[in-house]
Amino acid sequence: MSTSARRQDARENRTRIVEAARAALAESHHVHLNEIAKRAGVGQGTLYRNFPGREALLAEVYRRDVDELVTAASTLLAEHEPVAALRHWLDRLIDYAEIKRGVLAALEPAAWQDLVAHSHNPIEGALGELLDAGQADGSLRTDVDAHGVLMLVAYLSRLDRDEWQSTARPLMNVILDGLHRQEADR
Repeated sequence: MSTSARRQDARENRTRIVEAARAALAESHHVHLNEIAKRAGVGQGTLYRNFPGREALLAEVYRRDVDELVTAASTLLAEHEPVAALRHWLDRLIDYAEIKRGVLAALEPAAWQDLVAHSHNPIEGALGELLDAGQADGSLRTDVDAHGVLMLVAYLSRLDRDEWQSTARPLMNVILDGLHRQEADR
């Protein structure tokens, strides 16, 4: 096997491991590395070569989700009108928040505080981009900013795990409805 083929195989293994960890976190906060290796179809040696410990793997899941969420803002704006783009992005934010809860529950406080500190500004910037586009075209209120919206969204973290599926999206719809500029406001 050539060096480039081995590198490609290693990248694919790493991706499968992260995806398996993300799927396991969606099911439970109690994630076991041997279960993740099995789900990813790799040996434990491959898992530990990529991630020396549980915290490193969970941090990578978290970072990838943040990167995908941030990148999605521009992509969605290129494909949709601002309100529709914001709706799609907020839907992704709910998925991200569910995984975030699992990661944070599984990590030591010092590790998750560092992750959260590094993700807040990029997420706020992505949301700001979406709000700016909607405010510019007159479809969204101009008296709110990304920081305020994220404060509202943060309250979703108070939902119990068993309430999440039935409650998170309806509450996010209330937030989106509140952001939408009414005809009388225009």
